[in-house]
Amino acid sequence: SRKISTYYIGLNSLLVSLTIIFLIVIVSLYPLATYLNVKIPISTLVALTVCLIPTTIGALLSAIGIAGMDRVTRFNVIALSGKAVEACGDVDTMILDKTGTITFGNRLASDFINVDGVDETDLVKYACIASLKDTTPEGKSTVELAEKMGVTLNIDDYKHATFIEFTASSKMSGIDLEDGTKIRKGSGEAIINYVKNLNGLIPSDLNEKVESISKLGGTPLVVCANDKILGVIYLKDTVKPGLPERFDRLRKIGIKTIMCTGDNPLTAATIAAEAGVDGYIAECKPEDKIEAIKKEQSLGKIVAMTGDGTNDAPALAQANVGIAMNSGTTAAKEAANMVDLDSDPTKILEVVEIGKQLLITRGSLTTFSMANDIAKYFAIIPAIFTIAIPQMNVLNIMGLSSPSSAILSALIFNAIIIPFLIPLAMKGVKYKPMSASKLLGRNMMIYGLGGVICPFIGIKLIDIVISPLLVFLGL
Repeated sequence: SRKISTYYIGLNSLLVSLTIIFLIVIVSLYPLATYLNVKIPISTLVALTVCLIPTTIGALLSAIGIAGMDRVTRFNVIALSGKAVEACGDVDTMILDKTGTITFGNRLASDFINVDGVDETDLVKYACIASLKDTTPEGKSTVELAEKMGVTLNIDDYKHATFIEFTASSKMSGIDLEDGTKIRKGSGEAIINYVKNLNGLIPSDLNEKVESISKLGGTPLVVCANDKILGVIYLKDTVKPGLPERFDRLRKIGIKTIMCTGDNPLTAATIAAEAGVDGYIAECKPEDKIEAIKKEQSLGKIVAMTGDGTNDAPALAQANVGIAMNSGTTAAKEAANMVDLDSDPTKILEVVEIGKQLLITRGSLTTFSMANDIAKYFAIIPAIFTIAIPQMNVLNIMGLSSPSSAILSALIFNAIIIPFLIPLAMKGVKYKPMSASKLLGRNMMIYGLGGVICPFIGIKLIDIVISPLLVFLGL
C-alpha cells in the first residue's frame, strides 16, 4: 500500500541518512584529533562506528516483523504477506460482502406470499419446480418448505428441462420446461423487467409485498411463470451475533465500514442498521465493489475487503488488504492476502490492532534508538577531546573518567540494550485507541525521553564499574 511504502521509504531514508552523518563525523574525528595532538587508535574509530550508527533499531526491525506475523497466526488468520499485516495498521475503510460475511449466508425460504389473483398452491408449485435443480441453500430450502406445505415433486419428471443458473448480471435463475413454460425466480427488479419484456402485467400489490419482506431484513425472491408473476418467496437470513459492538470498536479507531449486497435498497438498509455498519451499497455487482474500493483509494485511504465468494475475488485483489473467509471459494482465497480460518468478518478488528501495534512498536523503538544515539555522542565525544580542549569538559555531562572508559562503557551499553529491547519488540508496545497527536506525544515522552535518559544512566553506571579495572590495567 501507498502509506506502508511511504513509511518504509521514510524509515530507510532516515536510517541511511543517520548512518552517513555518523560515518562522516567518525571519519572527520581522525584528522581533527591529529590537528589537536589527540591520539585516536583505529580500533577506537571502529568502536565508535559500532556505537553510533543505528544498530539498535536495525537489530530490532526483523524481530518486530516476526512477532507481528506470529500474533496474527494466534488469531487463526493466515497472512500470506508480511506487509499486509502492517497495512492493516493504516486501514481507513473496510468493505464487507453481506452474505456469508455479515450474515450467516444460509438464506432459507421462510414463507410463500402470493399476489392477488394467484392461488398459493400455484406459487408453491412453480417455486418448487424452479428450485428442483438449484443446489444453493435458497433452492434446497424452497423445495423443503414446499414439501412441508404438501407439494412434492419428482425430479425425474423434469430431467429433460433446462436449468438456468443464477448470475450476478441477470439476478435470477429458473428452469425451461419441455412444454415451453419458462419459470424464473429472482430480484424484484429483474423479474419485473423480464415480465415487461414479455408484455406481461405487474400485479398492483407486488411492490407492497416485496417491501414488507425487505423491511423485515429478508430477501424477496419474486417468482413468475412466462409473463405472469405469481408471488414472492421470503428468504430469511440472520446477522451474525456481536457485530454491532465490534463494528462500533472499528468506528472508534477511525475505520469506516461499508456493506456490499445484491439486495434491494430497503433490505440493504435494514441489514446495515441491524449490523451497525456505517454505509452500504445495494444491488451491488462485482464491478461495483471494485469501483467502491478504487473510489476510497483515490482519496488516499487504505482499504480492507472481506469476502467469501468467487465474485469477491477481483475486489479482494484490488484492496490493499484482502481477507477471505475460510468457508469461501478457492478463487477468493487465492485473490486475498489473508485467510481467516474462523470465517469471522470482524476478525479484521484484531488484525488491525495488531497492525497498529506493529507500526507503533517500530515508531517507538526507532524514536528510542535515535535518542539513544544522540545521548551516546554526549558520552563519548566530550570524553575523547576533554584533555586537548578543556572547555569541552562542560559537555562531559556524565563525568566519565577517561576516553577509554567512555568508549568501552558505550560499547558495553550498546551490547546490553539490544537484548533488553528484544522482549519489547516481540511483545509489542501496548496499543490503546487514541488520536494520532496524543499517541505521538505519549511515545515521544516515553521512548524519546527514555532513549536519552537510559544511556546517561547506563553508561555512567558501567563507567563506575569498569573505571577501577581500567586503572588497574593501566589503560
